[in-house]
Amino acid sequence: MTGELASPGTRLRRLLAEPQPTPLVGAHDGLSARIAAEAGFPALWASGLCMSTALGVRDSDEASWSDLLGLVTRVVEATELPVLVDGDTGYGNFNTARTFTARAERIGAAGVCLEDKVFPKMNSFFGDSHALAPVDEFSGKIRACRDILRDPEFVIVARTEALVADAGMEEALRRAEAYRKAGADAVFIHSRSESVDEIAQFVEMWRDQLPLVIAPTTYYRTPPEVFATLGISGVIWANQSLRSAVAAMRRACRLLRTEGPVPLEEEIAPLDVVFRLMDYQGLAADQERYSA
Repeated sequence: MTGELASPGTRLRRLLAEPQPTPLVGAHDGLSARIAAEAGFPALWASGLCMSTALGVRDSDEASWSDLLGLVTRVVEATELPVLVDGDTGYGNFNTARTFTARAERIGAAGVCLEDKVFPKMNSFFGDSHALAPVDEFSGKIRACRDILRDPEFVIVARTEALVADAGMEEALRRAEAYRKAGADAVFIHSRSESVDEIAQFVEMWRDQLPLVIAPTTYYRTPPEVFATLGISGVIWANQSLRSAVAAMRRACRLLRTEGPVPLEEEIAPLDVVFRLMDYQGLAADQERYSA
C-alpha cells in the first residue's frame, strides 16, 4: 500500500546498507528511547547490559528473557525507530533462541543479535571467563531463528566473541564465515582492545562478505571517519546513555542529601522537558477532543 511504513527489519536493513556507518545508541526503557530519538539517532540498540542494570541485576543472564522483552516492548513502543535487540546467547539452546527471536519480532523489533558464548554468559568487559560455544551449535541457533521468522526482512546479527575470548583472528574469521553460511544478515565483530587495529585487521581479511557491526566501547577515541573508511555498517554506542544516567543520578542523590534541592534544581531537567518528551500536550489535546 502506498505510504505504508516499511517493516522494522526492512528499515534496519536499509540503514545498514547506507554508505556511511549507521549509529545505534543503547536504550533500556521508553524514556531513554525517546531521548535518543530526540537527539537524532536513526536506530536503537536494546542493550542487555543496560536493561539488566535497570532491573537491578547483573549482565550475566540473571534477568529472564521475558523480563528483558518486557523492557524491549517499552523501547519499541516509545518511538518509530528500528530496534536491534541484544539477545545474549539466546538463553540456552536453539529452541530458546528461536522462541526469543520470534517474540522479539512480534513485539515490533527490527532484529536480534546473538553472541557465540556459552549460557550463562558474562558481560564481555568484565573478567576473563568468556567460553565460546561450539561453532556448529551456534550456527544451528542462527538457522533455527531464521526458520521461525514471519518477516524475511527481520535482521539476524551474529556476534562473535572470539577476540574477546583471546581465541585469535583466524578463529574469529572462521566463526564469522560459518555464521554467514548459517543465514546471518550481519556480523558483529566484538573487541575490547583500546585500539581499532583488531577491527581493521578483521575487516581487511573479511573482505566485505556481510555487513559488519561494531561497539567501540573501549576504542571510543577512534575518529568516526576511520569507521567509515573501514566500511563498517553499524556502530553501536551500547552503554553510554545508561552510564551517563548513573553518573547524573549519583550526583543528584549526593547533592540532595548533603545540600538540599536548591543547587540541584539549577542543573537538572525541568519538569516541562519531561512532559514534552512524554507528549503530555498530546494527551491534553486528546482529552479535549474526546471529552467534547
